[in-house]
Amino acid sequence: MSDTATHRFSPPAPLLRTVLLAGVAAFGSGACGSGELELPEPRRLVVHSGERLAPAKERMEEVDAWIREQWDSIQMDPSFMIYTDAAEGPVYPWESLEVTESGDTARISVQGRSAGSQLYTIYAHYHLMAVQGRLDRWLPEGEDADEFELEKAILSRVADVWLYQRSILDAPPYGLLDELVYAKENDFLDEFVLTARPDAFVEARKEYMAENPERTDAYRDWFRLTFEREPPGLRGGSRQD
Repeated sequence: MSDTATHRFSPPAPLLRTVLLAGVAAFGSGACGSGELELPEPRRLVVHSGERLAPAKERMEEVDAWIREQWDSIQMDPSFMIYTDAAEGPVYPWESLEVTESGDTARISVQGRSAGSQLYTIYAHYHLMAVQGRLDRWLPEGEDADEFELEKAILSRVADVWLYQRSILDAPPYGLLDELVYAKENDFLDEFVLTARPDAFVEARKEYMAENPERTDAYRDWFRLTFEREPPGLRGGSRQD
């Protein structure tokens, strides 16, 4: 069932409310990026286990600048369309993404009108730009990368967007995206991707595990401690979020 049929939609109401109260416009206004308004101090993120993240304001200012430019392009660029469909439950960005060979259309599923809906559109946008050969503007580090390194670079940017939404826009927690952010911030992004998607990057996984045999157990121990559940890919088909 189609939820939002184009890539031109407004931020979810909870985000708009929080941002307006803080005196900061939502994505696409260009206000913060142009220096007209100052970002508020980022708030700390915390999960049930008590593990916290405290992003630096300077870093969030950098994210604010590039994400506004990217979101403006997503809304205005006529060379592609991104369709979002409503998912019945939690879904990781990569689980339902479909991109046409021509790179002019993408479909991706989002759980209802969750706070992460824009982020899923951004994830799809990166993949569209890869097919169109236009990553040099939006993700230079992924331009000549292999499949795994490209996906990791995209998810690293997606994690930054969610960290921004959570710490600056006061977006409510969303288990699957919180996992991604915490994994990146604790230097476990490689393990997160390779464990969650063992069939997607088979050769990269074999090579990484051969070179870093101790990291798999370290990642699993860290994830259990932080989220009090097994990591994605080791849950027997249940996300348990």
